[in-house]
Amino acid sequence: MDNNKVSAKIYGQEYVISGEMPREEIVRVAAHVDMKMNEIAEMAGQLGANSSNVAILAAVNITGEYFRAVREIDELKSLNVQLEKDAQHYVQLWDESKKNYSDYKEETQAVTQQKEKLMAQIMSQEEEIARLKKEVEEAGASAKSGMDDMINEIEGKCRELENSFFDLQMENLQLKKELDKYKNSTGQF
Repeated sequence: MDNNKVSAKIYGQEYVISGEMPREEIVRVAAHVDMKMNEIAEMAGQLGANSSNVAILAAVNITGEYFRAVREIDELKSLNVQLEKDAQHYVQLWDESKKNYSDYKEETQAVTQQKEKLMAQIMSQEEEIARLKKEVEEAGASAKSGMDDMINEIEGKCRELENSFFDLQMENLQLKKELDKYKNSTGQF
């Protein structure tokens, strides 16, 4: 890779800086060093301190910034690992939820089929119901009430499952958006 040479003014002196970085980045680095040295010199002047150690103090400040940035990067990497673990956990929960929903749906279909069979039996026994009307009406009312309760309970469970399924879908979409946003903000793809 070619070395780029850039002429830059740092703390009042002209320097030629050579490096493999793009020219714009070298200029940005030189401008940052110049800014820090001028800040330090201004603070040293305000405090009545000697400005002869400006370069050392600027280097210490820039190194402090560097170490803070490294620490933040390490924290972000750790957070990224945790987010990936959380995402895997939510994907697993999502898969379990889909399986549970499927199981409950099958159970509901079985109960519906059972209900249809019972209704067919009731229809085939209408002649007997007419003959034993009073006795059958009491038994029929009891059976119907029990079936309605069972159907209402199953329908309630289905609604709960659908709501839970929807909530998990929304949570999964939100986590995916946050993960994408986080990946985009950290520059990782």
